[in-house]
Amino acid sequence: MTSPRILFVCDAGPGVGGGHVMRCLTLAGALAARGAGCAFVRTPEAADVLARYAPDIPLADEDAAADLVVLDSYRMAPATEVLWRERARRLAVIDDLARPHDADVVLDPSFGRETRDYAAPVVLAGPSYALVRPAFAAARVEALARRAGPAGRCLVSLGLTDVGGITGRVAHALADSGLALDVVVGAGAPSLPALETLASGGQISLHVDTADMAGLVTRADVCVGAGGSSVWERACLGLPTVTLILADNQRDMAMKLDAAGITLALDARWPGLEGRLSEAVDRLARDGALRTGLSARSAELCDGQGAQRAADALIAALAR
Repeated sequence: MTSPRILFVCDAGPGVGGGHVMRCLTLAGALAARGAGCAFVRTPEAADVLARYAPDIPLADEDAAADLVVLDSYRMAPATEVLWRERARRLAVIDDLARPHDADVVLDPSFGRETRDYAAPVVLAGPSYALVRPAFAAARVEALARRAGPAGRCLVSLGLTDVGGITGRVAHALADSGLALDVVVGAGAPSLPALETLASGGQISLHVDTADMAGLVTRADVCVGAGGSSVWERACLGLPTVTLILADNQRDMAMKLDAAGITLALDARWPGLEGRLSEAVDRLARDGALRTGLSARSAELCDGQGAQRAADALIAALAR
């Protein structure tokens, strides 16, 4: 078989974040390592994220020739998916919500997801298919080896776009926690001015558009993190986390993970968030047994090899 041409179509923007683009980049990297030619459909929203984190990735128009189209968007209507299906030999969809799709391959890494949840010929279900960037898999041994120590450093990572200014609220709530705070945001985050003020006062260490997320997760002892795809990066490195639910589509999985003893979950839209969050982080920092349990159970879920498994499955689907 000649080198397959694979076209990615993914959502992004202020109300969506950059997670769809980032996990598609991870999958594209695994596919490129197997000889595939990968490009992303140029949209203003996706192009902005790609320019910051993958400036060399090829961009293409919607009518570019492709053997496989990979869709990653919660907002795409079924009729639009059908149009994309007609443009390539195979269609793959990345989802987390168990929606119906007319696709050849569906990839859903959600906790508790099963192949029977979709009608596609090939279903890649569960955290073993989580699209975790290679840097996290490479840091796994080092990160897990240091999880038994005391808690002195907290990572705050709530998405590139900082939906609703949530990062600033969290940073202010934890500024007097006694923990060293590493706070991650994108350059366009609405919280950025307030965070820069906290950083200038020495209350936080601010990381804007960082390329070293794996290093920050490795060095952290506890975390306040968003409930999107970054859940699996933290799980791969066994980081005990208070997971904040920032959107309705994150709630179901976050609460299931909480019930299973894998994370502590809080909905950012609950009243009194700052007080609830301070209590949860304090509990996590003080309770070594709780941290150890959360770390072990999360690391068991995700080994960081999901992109490799997914790429193998997609190449196999194209060969049929």
